[in-house]
Amino acid sequence: MYKFLCAGSSTISNMSRSTKKGPYMDEKLMAKVGKKRKGDKTPIKTWARASTIVPEMIGFIFDVHNGKDFIQVAPREDMVGHKLGEFSPSTKFVRHGGKMQRDQETGENK
Repeated sequence: MYKFLCAGSSTISNMSRSTKKGPYMDEKLMAKVGKKRKGDKTPIKTWARASTIVPEMIGFIFDVHNGKDFIQVAPREDMVGHKLGEFSPSTKFVRHGGKMQRDQETGENK
């Protein structure tokens, strides 16, 4: 997402997709959602991480691919407007390394 300075304003806001175009939704994914009934617990497999969550998706379970595995995502009302990929992390945080971190984990304080 790009950031830009609004004309006549000192605030920086996020530049999203054009309102004329509307939110991006994968057509094949929406076709799969249309075929299922609400409350069906069978997950819908998808690789479309860039698809925006819309109110029609609430009540379904999605298996979103993170590059290696499929992570289950169940959209709720507060997730509408976000992307499916935001809820399926593609990288795994291990930890910040070093001797100090190791000492803190084992409980040794010097």
